[in-house]
Amino acid sequence: MVRDEGARIYRQDNMTSQSVGRDKGEGAASWFPVLIEGESILPNNRVRWKTNEIGMERLIKASRLEKTANSISYVRYIDDYAAMPVNNFWDDIGGVQSRLDPKVYVVQTPTTAIQRCLLMATDPGDLVLDPTCGSGTTAYVAEQWGRRWITMDTSRVALALARTRIMAARFPWYILADSPEGQRKEAEETRTAPKTTPTKGDIRQGFVYERIPRITLKSIANNTEIDVIWERFQAELEPLRARLNGTLGTGWEEWEIPHAADPAWAPEARAAHAAWWERRIARQREIDASIAAKAEVEYLFDKPYPDPSRVRVAGPFTVESLSPHRTLAVGADDELVDLLDAAEGRRAAPGRTGGQRDAADFPAMVIEHLKAAGVQQAHKADRITFTSLVSWPGAFVAAEGRYVEGGQDAGTGEGAAGSEAKERRAGILIGPEFGTVSRPDLVAAAREAADAGFDVLIACAFNFDAHASEFEKLGRIKVLKARMNADLHMGGELKATGSGNLFVVFGEPDIVVEDAGKDAAGAPLIRVRIRGVDIFKPSTGEVESGGPETIAVWFLDTDYDRESFFVRHAYFPGASSDPYKALKTTLKAEIDAEAWATLNSDVSRPFPKPRSGRIAVKVINHLGDEVMKVFQVG
Repeated sequence: MVRDEGARIYRQDNMTSQSVGRDKGEGAASWFPVLIEGESILPNNRVRWKTNEIGMERLIKASRLEKTANSISYVRYIDDYAAMPVNNFWDDIGGVQSRLDPKVYVVQTPTTAIQRCLLMATDPGDLVLDPTCGSGTTAYVAEQWGRRWITMDTSRVALALARTRIMAARFPWYILADSPEGQRKEAEETRTAPKTTPTKGDIRQGFVYERIPRITLKSIANNTEIDVIWERFQAELEPLRARLNGTLGTGWEEWEIPHAADPAWAPEARAAHAAWWERRIARQREIDASIAAKAEVEYLFDKPYPDPSRVRVAGPFTVESLSPHRTLAVGADDELVDLLDAAEGRRAAPGRTGGQRDAADFPAMVIEHLKAAGVQQAHKADRITFTSLVSWPGAFVAAEGRYVEGGQDAGTGEGAAGSEAKERRAGILIGPEFGTVSRPDLVAAAREAADAGFDVLIACAFNFDAHASEFEKLGRIKVLKARMNADLHMGGELKATGSGNLFVVFGEPDIVVEDAGKDAAGAPLIRVRIRGVDIFKPSTGEVESGGPETIAVWFLDTDYDRESFFVRHAYFPGASSDPYKALKTTLKAEIDAEAWATLNSDVSRPFPKPRSGRIAVKVINHLGDEVMKVFQVG
């Protein structure tokens, strides 16, 4: 069977309802004869029409009434309500792992499942919290749909995957309702004049969504625009009908004109017939469009209108490394561990619980891996390799390490020209398994190291607070802060292979704050120049400064509040000869090189002096290690 173009599936629906009586109340206005296709039809005495005379006329004009054997019926199309609510059985989202999502994580939820939950429970601008980041699907979906988000994980692998996934993502540019484009699109959808109220681009007002009309008999009967369209087209149709009848010598009414012209008709009659049907179909299309626009609608919140001429990437976000000050510690079998034991680094032996503790505590485990892995810096040649590492009975210093300075480059076996090999003693401070090392901890440990005659203090910790990063030296004792890899939480399950960056020293950023003139209002402006990162050279025992090329990315918080670091500026100095090549490949789009050149810089844009009097700079090297430093700005 061949379906005609423009054909629509429909069924006949009842046009009558139970009446209160021919001469009583509302029933009187709904009991009247209907003239359709030259025949007058009345309902019986027990029922009434579902609309009044004006509404009935509009149904006839919209071709929504048909004659039946004894009455009339309402024409209800299958697409009068094309949307169906989603039930609680979701068999359309691709199962546990969607084939549309690249597999990057062992337990990865399909984006379609997260998207449906997020769209059901939140609005644009809402905050979404995902305490189990994994591959970052929730953050990815929230970013796409204009939700703010916070995600967290205990695994640095998960966070690295999520960060890469979000930074490399391309999203459609959805039209904001609170925008000039949104006002025009909304007017187009509702067939009304565009709003002229000022817009602010507030995402909390949502997007302009596709919508499905819910067409009812009532919505058609109350649509006054049908009368206007009908009258406008009748001015064209009636002369054409009169010309057709005059040419053929007939007296056809509108409903009697055949769809196909007789081949025997004269050319003038066939031309009039074709012109009449062309305008008749155009009238029906415009009436149908009016019916859809004026009907109640269901918004499709998963189908906002995109702007195809624009592409969007992820907005600014920051990755913070935090250690809780209070936590419920658990053992290998998920049993609770006493908090005091955990804070002091005492661990349960495999298969033991409660107070049954193993002799090998957390510091001893750290010393074991430190002995095998050494302390890595930005360059592999600068690794500190210990010739011996033994426990030390200090209040803060937990171990004594010895390494070679000079003749052999930190014990790597590579001779340093013109220098004599010297053995140096390093005091080792081991931070808590659950907690953060503060500046007072470093000061106390440095004093203890000086009293014991050490040459350098190496502080190993999972995290340092912001003010600890400012402490570099106490007297003759240099202080190196080695960030421990989160893999060390695995304890004895982590094999000491001697490879990998388990302990990494990342030096202090060399920062200069410069005067940048004044803004248009005369307020002073400043800018930040980053010269590089100061790095301790174990081969010479001196601190040398690396250039900006040693930095992968640096972030600037122009008004640091001592609590949270907000990325207000981001710069990517690097050493790449073409910093835009990877970006072009990822976005699959042309990049404004002039605009992005401002990001490939070791000098920030000018900004006003902070109200707090402080700025903070966070620097990340090519190994992914980071350090933050706070600066007072007068």
